[in-house]
Amino acid sequence: MRLAELFKRGAAELAEAGVPEYQLDARLLLENCLGITRTEVFLNGQTEVDEVSQRRFFRLIERRKKREPIAYILEEQEFWSLPFHVTPAVLIPRPETEFLLDRVLALTLPENFDRGLLLDLCCGSGVIAAVLAKETGRKVVAADISSAALQVARKNLHRHRLEGLVELVQGDLLSPFRQTRDLFSLIVSNPPYVSDREVEQELAPEVALHEPHLALTGGEDGLSLIRRIRRQLPRVLCPGGQLFMEIGAGQGEAVRRMFADSCNGTPGFRDIEILVDYTGRDRVLHARNGR
Repeated sequence: MRLAELFKRGAAELAEAGVPEYQLDARLLLENCLGITRTEVFLNGQTEVDEVSQRRFFRLIERRKKREPIAYILEEQEFWSLPFHVTPAVLIPRPETEFLLDRVLALTLPENFDRGLLLDLCCGSGVIAAVLAKETGRKVVAADISSAALQVARKNLHRHRLEGLVELVQGDLLSPFRQTRDLFSLIVSNPPYVSDREVEQELAPEVALHEPHLALTGGEDGLSLIRRIRRQLPRVLCPGGQLFMEIGAGQGEAVRRMFADSCNGTPGFRDIEILVDYTGRDRVLHARNGR
């Protein structure tokens, strides 16, 4: 079968299965399967493809027809213009988290890059920690409860030669640091914040059926882990230290009140703002420790 026909048949099967962006996905799978570039796909359409490669391509097409995310099939996702390894043990990095990092780098006070450690909380694949380390040259701690996620993060740190700048820690939220005080001057987090109802009823099949619910689900209202983080933060975040946290669209006011109110005898945070993304949706909590 010729290359152009192989591409056409793969795209048609994905379209029939209801896969969005079926042409793009077929091309990406073909490029991966044959080890060729986008340009070669279109310039060499009349080239005959051997049967072994054809079978390999259609096996990948079958996986995508079952709505397995293209990033998991390719085991790679671009983020911050860098390639990152991903598996079903971690969420696939998204543009919303690039927005989070953009705001972190634009709004963090210079002293908060210098006077304490930086923390990527709920680090998953480690993309936040990797970008922070690359962009600032500062020591970053990356923490997650999942050992499988930390294995993926470790591969990404090795890939980008960041093992010396990023320390991986396994634990439940901030519990690994409960014996310390004022350890971090900047904490960046993308915690689970999707409600149980959204997970069950509203997410695309690629997310609901394949991405790890441990990294998605934030309880009945999506805020259960954020509440726990709020209770634990004042001890480990330096006075005046900054927090940037990705949140769900529509959660802004509830999260703002949560961090403005006192908690467990500690005052509320100050300079609280909810940053909206490029689509006008609540996306990032930015606050300073008022202690």
